[in-house]
Amino acid sequence: MPNIKSAKKRVIVSEKKNLRNKSYRSALKSEIKKADAALTGNTADVEGSVKAAIKKIDQAVSKGILHKNTAARKKSALTVKLNKAKVS
Repeated sequence: MPNIKSAKKRVIVSEKKNLRNKSYRSALKSEIKKADAALTGNTADVEGSVKAAIKKIDQAVSKGILHKNTAARKKSALTVKLNKAKVS
């Protein structure tokens, strides 16, 4: 445990941010899993679930949870799966 007051504060602040980021990451993963499940199953609202996942990915980028290139890769993968599902 740090002895300096500012170092103590940084520990507390970083713990709070870590918990918040963990929550955002978990929600993001859940949304992506829902979209994948909708794409593999015969769900009626496939496009809606993919749109929701893409929106969640964009929000994660704006909050600094994901890097923009990682987000672009994830969105691209979802879109490719959606297009394949439409063709089939």
